[in-house]
Amino acid sequence: MRGTVVDFDDQVGLGTVECDGVERYRFHCVEIADGTRHIEIGAQVDFDRAAGQLGVWEAVRVRPVRAAPG
Repeated sequence: MRGTVVDFDDQVGLGTVECDGVERYRFHCVEIADGTRHIEIGAQVDFDRAAGQLGVWEAVRVRPVRAAPG
């Protein structure tokens, strides 16, 4: 899936990805695939979703989309 990071709190490590302007998925910083534990608000990301606690969908394997060289 592809979305945009609309919220990220460095102190607690929690963020939100919005997909298609409607669906929102929470994620924890350990799910940022490049290991940085930080991501900028507004970043385009690819991610997978998985059932989290209490059956709520969460973003996992969050991967920032890199601009094509050129």
